[in-house]
Amino acid sequence: MNKTRIIYLLWLVGVIVWNFAFPSVPPIYDVGMAVALSGFSYGLNIFFLND
Repeated sequence: MNKTRIIYLLWLVGVIVWNFAFPSVPPIYDVGMAVALSGFSYGLNIFFLND
C-alpha cells in the first residue's frame, strides 16, 4: 500500500472515531473536525511525499 492510501486511511479512521466518540455534538463541530483532520493529512502528505 502506498503512503497516500495510508494517510487517507488515517484521515478516515480519525473521522470515524470522532463521530463515534462524540455523537451528540452539533454538526458544525463534525465539519470543523473533518477540516482539521484534512489539514493534518495534507501536512502528512507534504512531509512524507516530498522525498
